[in-house]
Amino acid sequence: MGIKGLTKLLADNAPSCMKEHKFDSYFGRKIAIDASMSIYQFLIVVGRSGTEMLTNEAGEVTSHLQGMFSRTIRLLESGLKPLYVFDGTPPDMKKQELAKRYTKRADATEDLAEAIKTGDKEDIEKFSKRTVKVTKQHNEDCKKILRLMGVPVIEARLHWLLQKQKQSVQHFAKVYAVASEDMDSLTFGAPRFLRHLMDPISRNIPVMEFEVAKILQELNLTMDQFIDLCILSGCDYCESIRGIGGQTALKLIRQHGSIESILENINKDRFFSCFDF
Repeated sequence: MGIKGLTKLLADNAPSCMKEHKFDSYFGRKIAIDASMSIYQFLIVVGRSGTEMLTNEAGEVTSHLQGMFSRTIRLLESGLKPLYVFDGTPPDMKKQELAKRYTKRADATEDLAEAIKTGDKEDIEKFSKRTVKVTKQHNEDCKKILRLMGVPVIEARLHWLLQKQKQSVQHFAKVYAVASEDMDSLTFGAPRFLRHLMDPISRNIPVMEFEVAKILQELNLTMDQFIDLCILSGCDYCESIRGIGGQTALKLIRQHGSIESILENINKDRFFSCFDF
């Protein structure tokens, strides 16, 4: 999911860190792509109509394969050098968020059943998409087709990839940017972050590039402080402090310097948290 409200926060406080670019401006660049996010997009878009999905003659879902093949061909034809990163085992800190997502899918499944009963096409479309989950089989299918296409594949979290980049290991040494829709990629040390790189051509949306060095410069924060800002704004790894959004988080980080200092000095009458102060 990423960081709540981070795009707007950066647009308001660090506008020069964001620039729109044409898709073909990344010719010759090696881009690390969030595979799971891409597969999810393909499953809810490619060949989908209501509860119906693109399948082969055996009835097996192929939306993810069609999407991955077509989109990767587009990248290669435009001279980009994609490297797909598949998530490894989720960290323990994310178990609570994953449990919430499971509950939401279960609720959506019930809502979908009700919508099918009433024949409400709009609700069927809406709730059907909310039941989609990227499975291990989806990942394995896409790894296989990418390898057959000669495209590098790795199973690791993106922050691990970027740490390895500094050590000049194999494919990681010259990664120009990370492409995903999750804004938390900015906190894992990516020099640049790209949104909308994997969007379909029909949407005609330019790629939005974020440069981390400019973010830190314009916000006048260190990388550690920026990470604290993102945690306070709201992320997938812990509960938020009620009453603290992006702008307030930025003000508090500038005033106190770190989450630890904020928690020691926060106005407990104004802000309510899940934490015991």
